Amino acid sequence: METTNITVLLPAGRLPLNVMDRALELARKHHLSVYLTNEQNLRLLDVPADQAEMIKDEIASLGMNLKAPGRFPLPRVCVGNGNCRLARIDPAELSSRIYQRFSGKEIKPKLKAAVSACIFSCSLATIKDIGVVATKRGYDLYVGGKGGVHPRAGRRILKNVDEEELLRAIEEVVAFHQARTSKKQRMAKVIDDPDFPYPREV
Repeated sequence: METTNITVLLPAGRLPLNVMDRALELARKHHLSVYLTNEQNLRLLDVPADQAEMIKDEIASLGMNLKAPGRFPLPRVCVGNGNCRLARIDPAELSSRIYQRFSGKEIKPKLKAAVSACIFSCSLATIKDIGVVATKRGYDLYVGGKGGVHPRAGRRILKNVDEEELLRAIEEVVAFHQARTSKKQRMAKVIDDPDFPYPREV
């Protein structure tokens, strides 16, 4: 039997109880496995291909978005203020604003993003394609980080900037990535391009 996977985007890694209940029902009914991904999303594994659209519709009816090619990644976050004494911001709110900034825009696959509410970077923002770290005086922006066989720390391209400058820079580097990469290439592929708009660490 042909199977597929369905990934449900969980803003700020929060799993609404009604979605959790429905995912459990679907998993029991269709003999699925439920996997919580490293990017803080919920993935239904071993979905029968002939049932996939029905299951997607059921999840979507709860107001949830599904991962799909061409969609900007929902930034991973740390727990944030209210739950961590070191946090300087609510990373869930900033993650949402970044995600909405790219709503409806076509984005190449494989980009990963994260927001950290303080410099300790519990969401691993400094090793993502796009990573935001809240500081005492604003935001630092890192680009080009990645894990894998050849891991790489991100390059800090902005330091202590305000939110609007941060969002403009993210749009700029994503547009450059769109223009200079083929399918499924990470930001690390382009940050050493001589025309990259932020060539040096700050």
